[in-house]
Amino acid sequence: MTAWTPPPYADPTAFTEQDLVLEAAGQTVPGTLTLPPHPSVGVVLLAGGGPFDRDETSGPNKPLKDLAWGLATQSIAVLRFDKLTANRPEAMAAPGYTMTAEYLPHATAAVRKLAEHVDRVFLVGHSMGGKVAPKIAAEEPMVAGLVIMAGDTQPMHHSAVRVMKYLAETGAVPPETVALFERQAAVVDSPDLSPDTPLTDLPFGMPASFWLDLREYDAVATAAKLDVPILVLQGGRDYQVTVADDLPAWRDGLPNATVKILDADNHLFFAGSGPSTMADYQVPGNVDPVAVSTIVDWLP
Repeated sequence: MTAWTPPPYADPTAFTEQDLVLEAAGQTVPGTLTLPPHPSVGVVLLAGGGPFDRDETSGPNKPLKDLAWGLATQSIAVLRFDKLTANRPEAMAAPGYTMTAEYLPHATAAVRKLAEHVDRVFLVGHSMGGKVAPKIAAEEPMVAGLVIMAGDTQPMHHSAVRVMKYLAETGAVPPETVALFERQAAVVDSPDLSPDTPLTDLPFGMPASFWLDLREYDAVATAAKLDVPILVLQGGRDYQVTVADDLPAWRDGLPNATVKILDADNHLFFAGSGPSTMADYQVPGNVDPVAVSTIVDWLP
């Protein structure tokens, strides 16, 4: 596999990194603190859905490491951590698993740890990390603001059907996959969904507890109640979280937020041209420097 290459906008001499452990809810996860000299502002990075490590490693790419190094080069402290499921993905199929339980405890611990080094702490969440960021900010008053990168607002089981249709059109998945996800999405929508619903009836093999938790959570409404600044970034070429299907809810629900579309970027905020496909994620790249500079310029 091709090794990760640091982005050209990162200067490793501008910061130091140290490993740490975050403990919350009786469980520990490893993380990395990236510190420039004398920072006043810091960000906690939140990876997307799935058993991601602190770098959000995907094939040869490490988009959260790109962000950490890019932001630290610009004097912003960064704390990123392995998700609870990173080293034991089987937990995602366990009864009782929820998005809230996976993110909230250790993200809160990360905010408090980073606050020992800076005056203000912001959350920068990617994909599901962006979706859950308002929930974390609602629970942790130390959060000074949010950056939501490709945060989905369409119900996840509905967007899964849409994405599978797109992938079937590109030949990446067989047509019968679409029918499977349509059946599973109908189960999630059903009033009969219960903790006893079999995993095989549900999208991605995630338990009913996960879907019941998501059904009760409105990311936009939660964000609208926050009294903190919010930046919403969206890739124009993203087929997972899209300008057409997800961004309108952020625009409508958060009239005071800053919203920016990076037309050339895919879901990882890697710049390119033409329709984005699954194969893009196996092509070595780095987060668009425009995404990094937009965050740096926006942070108060």
